[in-house]
Amino acid sequence: MYFESKILNVELKRAKIHYIPDVVYSQVETFEKPVQLLQMDLLVPSINKKMPAVIFVTGGGFISANRARMPQLRMFLAENNFVVGSINYRTAPNSKFPAPVEDVKSAIRFLKANAAKFNVDAEKIFVIGDSAGGFLTAFAAITNGDKIFNVGANLNYSSAISAAVDLYGISDPARIAENFPAEVQAAYNSPGAMASLFINGVAGFTGEGGVLKNPAADKANPINYITKNSAPMLLMHGTADNIVSPAQTDLLFQALRNAGVEAERYIVPNANHSDDYWSQEEIFCVILDFLKKYI
Repeated sequence: MYFESKILNVELKRAKIHYIPDVVYSQVETFEKPVQLLQMDLLVPSINKKMPAVIFVTGGGFISANRARMPQLRMFLAENNFVVGSINYRTAPNSKFPAPVEDVKSAIRFLKANAAKFNVDAEKIFVIGDSAGGFLTAFAAITNGDKIFNVGANLNYSSAISAAVDLYGISDPARIAENFPAEVQAAYNSPGAMASLFINGVAGFTGEGGVLKNPAADKANPINYITKNSAPMLLMHGTADNIVSPAQTDLLFQALRNAGVEAERYIVPNANHSDDYWSQEEIFCVILDFLKKYI
């Protein structure tokens, strides 16, 4: 008896994605280690042409930088022909501001320095970050290519980017809990609060107090660095966010627009902080459409 095989005709619609993990983009010093390796995991579409690139900056409350986060968004962008590099960076309590901002800029310069190796168009670099990563993304976009916070390797390359996406990130640390209950605001003002550790360091070593009352918060406010050269930004926030007040991205949005910087902001009804809403295609498509405007 002879059995016939089925024929499956396949149309080539998407490129194969190469996953390149643990790429060292910088070596830095922390309170704990004289040399710490900073790494990125790359998704590189198998396309024989230069492609735009996205650096993804994970959230983690300034105390964690797990670059494995948000794989769906990263793969979505890679399948739309972006090279995507997800990075870790220095965190509290072993480092404090502005160290992680410097790390994001180092990652930008690393991709530019190695553009040929990864088929990256060095003139089309974007940054996307969520939560604490959104805060760092805002700094990278606002101080776009400026010498502010530009330290580390590959200084022959600019840290300028084409545009950035800030997902429910902090903007003004002094108003981080705005519109939240009084007890929540008090907790955010504690010397042991994550944002306070990030900006002031460990109170036992520095003697500094909570983030809301410390002048250092002004230096860690990206709004204070906005110029006409700041990169365009997309900001998104959920109305049910109980970790970072939605007022935070609105403060930044208003400041950008008032300074004449291109910016868009979306409110997502019922979305909380980093919940399932942020893995939906509607979110991804808004981000993709925004990035395409600046390619």
